[in-house]
Amino acid sequence: MVRLYRGYHRARSGPRWVAYPTWFLALGTWSGFTAVTTALGPVLGGWLIQHGSWRWAFFLNVPIACAVVVISLWRVPESRGTSVAHIDWLGALLATAGLGGVVTAFLESAKFGWRNPLVFGSLLAGVACLVIFILVEAHASSPMLPLGLFKSRPFTGANLITLFLYAAIGIFFFVFPMDLIQMHGYSTTATGAAVLPIILLMFFLSGWSGGLVSRYGARIPLIVGPLIGSAGFLLFALLPARGSYWKTFFPASLLFGLGMAVTVAPLTTIVMSSVDRDRVGTASGINNAVARVAGVLAIAVLGIVMVKAFGSHLDQSLAKLSLPPEIVQNIRSKQIELAGLELPQGLDADAVETLRNAIANAFLLSFRLVMFLCAALSTASAIIAWRLIVPALAAPGRAGNR
Repeated sequence: MVRLYRGYHRARSGPRWVAYPTWFLALGTWSGFTAVTTALGPVLGGWLIQHGSWRWAFFLNVPIACAVVVISLWRVPESRGTSVAHIDWLGALLATAGLGGVVTAFLESAKFGWRNPLVFGSLLAGVACLVIFILVEAHASSPMLPLGLFKSRPFTGANLITLFLYAAIGIFFFVFPMDLIQMHGYSTTATGAAVLPIILLMFFLSGWSGGLVSRYGARIPLIVGPLIGSAGFLLFALLPARGSYWKTFFPASLLFGLGMAVTVAPLTTIVMSSVDRDRVGTASGINNAVARVAGVLAIAVLGIVMVKAFGSHLDQSLAKLSLPPEIVQNIRSKQIELAGLELPQGLDADAVETLRNAIANAFLLSFRLVMFLCAALSTASAIIAWRLIVPALAAPGRAGNR
C-alpha cells in the first residue's frame, strides 16, 4: 500500500485527494485476486467435504494463514500511525459482545422463539453493548471506530452501499448452495464449481472495472453495478423449478457476476479516497467490518424470513392432507431443516411422495422470496450511490469531495 500512496497528491483547494488511473487499476487488480481466492474456497472445500470430512475444509485456512504471515514479514513494510496512543480494547470487547448477542438472538429465535430467555436475553444484552459501544467511541481518545469519519458523505454512502449489497451477497451464498444440494441433488464439489462463473467474472473484469472509475468516476459504476446485480437476483427468483444448469443458473450467475465486477473496485476506491491518507487503513478496516457484519446479519435475519416462509407454505399443504396429528407435529418441528427435512417413519409411498412435493414447493417459494429481497437490497445500494456519492468523486484530474 505504501507504493500506492504515491499515486496521491495533495490538492491546492483544500484537504482532498486526487486519485490517478494507476491507483484505480491497482485496486481493480487487488479485487480480482480476492475473487480468485474466493473461487478456490468453495471448489476445494466442496471436494474435501465430498471425499473426506466437513472438518477437513477448515484445514484450508492453515497453510493460507502461514503464507500470509511469511509474506507480511518478508514484503510488507512497517507503518504506524502517529495519532493513536493505545489500542481500544474496551471498544473491541463491546463490539464483539454486542454483535455476538444480536446475531445469537436472531439465529436461536427460529428454534426457540423470541420469548425464550436465552433469545430475549441475548438480544437485550447485545443491543445494550452496541449502545454503550457508540457512547464509548464518541469519547475515546483512540477509538477503533472514529465516528468523525462518517462526517464524510461519500464514506458514509460507501459503507451503506456495502451494508446493503453485502447483506444480499451473504444470504445468497448461504441459500444458493442449499438449493443446489437439497433441491437439485448437486454434490458439494459440483456446488462449489457452480459459483465459479460469478467469481471468474469478477477476476477477469476487475482491471476493467478499475478503469471505469478513472474514466467516469465512481458514482456511475456504483449505480449501474448493483442494478445489474439486482437483475441477476431477479433472474434467480424467476428460474423454472427444473432445467439444466446452463439454461437456468448459468445465465443468472453471469448477470450477477457482471454486476459485482462493476461494483467492487469502485466501492473500494470510494472508501480509500474519501478520507485523509492517515485514515485510509482505518477506513478500509471499517468497510471490511461492515461487509462481514452485513453478511452475518443477513444470514441471521433473512434466514429467519426464509424459515418462516417455508413453514407457512408447508403448513398450508399439510392442512390439505389427512395425516395423524403426531405426524404433522413431527414435520412442523423440523421445518428449520428446510428442504433437507426428514420425514417420519411409517408413511405410505403416496404420502411420502405428496409430502416431498409439498416440501419442494415450499422451499422453492421461500428461496424465491429471499432472492426478491436480495434484489431489493441491491437496488437500495444503487439508490444510496445515486443520493450520496458525489458525481465528481474519484474522477480523473479532480479532487475527491469530502
